[in-house]
Amino acid sequence: MNTFEVLHKYWNYDSFKGPQEKIINSVLDQKNTIAVLPTGGGKSLCYQIPALIQDGVCLVISPLIALMKNQVDAIRGVSKEEGIAHVLNSSLNKTEIKRVKADISSGITKLLYVAPESLTKEENVEFLKGEKVSFMAVDEAHCISEWGHDFRPEYRNLRTIIKRIGDNIPIIGLTATATPKVQEDILKNLGITDANTFKASFNRPNLYYEVRPKTKNVDADIIRFVKKNSGKSGIIYCLSRKRVEELAQVLQVNGVSAVPYHAGFDAK
Repeated sequence: MNTFEVLHKYWNYDSFKGPQEKIINSVLDQKNTIAVLPTGGGKSLCYQIPALIQDGVCLVISPLIALMKNQVDAIRGVSKEEGIAHVLNSSLNKTEIKRVKADISSGITKLLYVAPESLTKEENVEFLKGEKVSFMAVDEAHCISEWGHDFRPEYRNLRTIIKRIGDNIPIIGLTATATPKVQEDILKNLGITDANTFKASFNRPNLYYEVRPKTKNVDADIIRFVKKNSGKSGIIYCLSRKRVEELAQVLQVNGVSAVPYHAGFDAK
């Protein structure tokens, strides 16, 4: 099947968005590739479609277990074969790992989502060395860069690990967060300075932005703004957990329906 046939069969789309088609063709041509696309720009299709077309398994390196699960569920949802996509991370037991490896060896699995930490495990490296890897997709590639806002030390070792699995494995790095400096860092750390680079426009004509000077009465300004937009919902971001809780209390005292949320709260 060609790219359009795969696009229509699995996702029921009739056309690609922005530079998607060029990115996919670059990957299919076995070229190292960098894709800088805004959130909602369809980054995942840029590696999922080439993975479905080519022989072997595509290794997708992703920083979050929840993100991996969402991606796997999504691709399984458009395919009749459950084993088409798997995760390989610390959440699996031995029986589940055995099933994942069996599906890869039999050629069923086209996409294997792995955390960078999983690729540092000797048994995983040894197993993948014996399998056909079509290409490597590094999702949230800005994590590679110490200049990125999400720096993960394990991402810095990817180049070494990839070389251990195979010498000439093509790589695609994908991110929605990459200044020129971060892009340069990604290329350098992955050892793909020859990569084809694609960047889509980040302009969102449906969004309205406004920047206001900060005054000495920030809380009063926020309350005034919220009450002026009565009946609407919104999110206020703060720089610390303490400030989140303080501001939520201030809003509540002033008759605004507000609750605090941060990583320090338990699930309930």
